[in-house]
Amino acid sequence: LCSTFDVAVVGAGIVGLASARELIQRHPALAFAVLEKEMEPAHHQSGHNSGVIHSGIYYTPGSLKAKLCVQGAALCYEYCDQKGIPYKQCGKLIVAVEQEEIPRLKALYERGLQNNVRGLKLIGAKEIQEKEPFCRGVMAIDSPYTGIVDYKQVAQSYAEDFQAAGGTVLTDFEVTNMEMARESSSGSEDGLKYPVVVRNLKGEEIRCRHVVTCAGLYSDRLSEISGCSPEPRIVPFRGDYLVLKPEKCYMVKGNIYPVPDPRFPFLGFHFTPRMDGSVWLGPNAVLAFKREGYKLFDFSAGDFLDAVTYSGLWKLVLRNLSYGLNEMYRACFLSAQVKQLQKFIPEVTVNDVLRGPSGVRAQAMDGDGNLLDDFVFDGGSGDIGSRILHVRNAPSPAATSSLAIAKMIADEVKQRFEL
Repeated sequence: LCSTFDVAVVGAGIVGLASARELIQRHPALAFAVLEKEMEPAHHQSGHNSGVIHSGIYYTPGSLKAKLCVQGAALCYEYCDQKGIPYKQCGKLIVAVEQEEIPRLKALYERGLQNNVRGLKLIGAKEIQEKEPFCRGVMAIDSPYTGIVDYKQVAQSYAEDFQAAGGTVLTDFEVTNMEMARESSSGSEDGLKYPVVVRNLKGEEIRCRHVVTCAGLYSDRLSEISGCSPEPRIVPFRGDYLVLKPEKCYMVKGNIYPVPDPRFPFLGFHFTPRMDGSVWLGPNAVLAFKREGYKLFDFSAGDFLDAVTYSGLWKLVLRNLSYGLNEMYRACFLSAQVKQLQKFIPEVTVNDVLRGPSGVRAQAMDGDGNLLDDFVFDGGSGDIGSRILHVRNAPSPAATSSLAIAKMIADEVKQRFEL
């Protein structure tokens, strides 16, 4: 296998596929490839998430997250309508259960308005009960345009669009090396026109002019392979979900979220209905000892060492010790998680829930232990660095925002690489 492409996108998750699709639609005369280490697309974060189409309430006004989420949600609904992909606009309540949460809830509502989120209302206890008969709360933000969808199906549809437009998806292609071609090696013509050599684990290679990496949990390692900066580093957090037993799913109609605690980047335990009719509860957030470790005891010595020898992580851990210990305790004891849920739906008992699936979130962190909240795109320096664009941090709501992120990446690629 040695093929030549104008642009290779590394990573067939939802962001990589959306970007490849957007690029080939804008530049139909160029050759594009998507390189994926698994046997199928959307195998990791894109296939292990809560499936929520977020409306854009939480994010700092003016941030990329806020802008791209509001645009992305509208594009996502439009796309699903075009393609006949099922979704449900089941809405979401962000519920204050204590009086002291009300100022935070109102501030969040103002933020949602600043971000131009459609249809937001503040509602009282009586209206909460009308929408969610089993939920108790003193006040809530009602966000009617929040929805749910199966993002794996969305990502696979992007892959089909990309291939239908002439794009190539190479699966089982784990990128281990990127370097500039030595011009003399294969007739100087090829070496000059496609100067970047991308090799995989099996020693196969492709040649290309430019590379875009959308590698989620591996974005920092791919950056290092290409000679670019290892920072921000990715620290994996595992989120475990519980599921309501099928006969108890009547208790939850739409998404029910707590008022988030501004000190932490995670949104707290929430109730999420799924497209298949089940209801997920969670997730918690515990350090994962393996970057793609979806089971409680998954362990990779390399990933573990990588995380624990990183000074940024220790700074974070020491600042949030009690929160972290609580999360680990809750990860082990169902009753502790159910206590969180009972604040909202008092009827839920330990007997109503089962342990469910898990996801691993690629959380970017700087050397001071600060979690990077916004999307980060950067290139590198030197011969090869100037031919690469890295998507360094695409945390939630990247799935919701994928089509909007893709437009931004395509703009950036056009400008940087002068396509």
